[in-house]
Amino acid sequence: MPDDALLDIVGLDAFYGDFQALFGVSLTVRQGDVVAVIGANGAGKSTLLKSIAGLLPARAEAIRFEGQPIGHLRADLVVARGIALVPEGRRLFPSLTVEENLLIGGRLRRPGPWSLARIYELFPILGERRHLPSTSLSGGQQQMAAIGRALMSNPRLLLCDEISLGLAPIIIRDIYARLPQLTAEGVTLIVVEQDIVQALAAARYVLCLQEGRIALAGPPASLTREAISAAYFGV
Repeated sequence: MPDDALLDIVGLDAFYGDFQALFGVSLTVRQGDVVAVIGANGAGKSTLLKSIAGLLPARAEAIRFEGQPIGHLRADLVVARGIALVPEGRRLFPSLTVEENLLIGGRLRRPGPWSLARIYELFPILGERRHLPSTSLSGGQQQMAAIGRALMSNPRLLLCDEISLGLAPIIIRDIYARLPQLTAEGVTLIVVEQDIVQALAAARYVLCLQEGRIALAGPPASLTREAISAAYFGV
C-alpha cells in the first residue's frame, strides 16, 4: 500500500450469491483525490461502491483504508471508520423532515467540520426547507440532502453513486460546483457517474469498468475519446 494512500483495493472480487460481479479490481485512492468510476449499466460501478461501504462482503485484505483492512467489516463499522455512501436514488426517509434526515447522518458524532450549519451553508435551499418533509424536495434538492446526510458523519472518504441520475443539466452543474468545497475540507471523493463529460471535467483520476473488470484507468488528460469509447462499450 503506497504511503500516501487513503484507500487501497487489491484484487477485489464481489458476488451476488453465485453471480460474480467484480473480477480482481485494484485501485489506489490518495487523500484529496476525486475519482470518477464510469461504465455502462451492469459494469459493476455500484457494486464497487457497495463493497467499499461494507454492503457486500469481501476479503479483509482486499480493501484497506488508512492502512487497515476493512473488507470484512459491516457497513456501520465502515461508516465509523470514516467512509460514507450517498446511495443511488437518494433513499431519504419520506416520513422525516429534511433536518431529521440530516441528523440521522450525524448520529455517530465523528469529529470534523460538518454540522447542520455547514450543510445549510453548502446547500442553502436545505436550510430554507429544513422543517418540511423530504418528499417536498425536488430531485436535485433530494440529492443535496443525501449528500448532506452523508457529510454529517464527517467522512474522510465520500462515495457518491449515480450523483446526476435523473437530474436536469443545470442542477448537475450546481451540485458538481460544490465538490471543490468538499475536497477543501479534506474529503476524498469516489463518484460513480453516467455523464462521461461531467466525470472527466471533475475527476483527477478515471476508472472505467466493463463487465466487472477494469477496462481503462488514468488521469483524464491521458485518456483519449477513442480509448474511453472503446473501454466503455467494449469495442
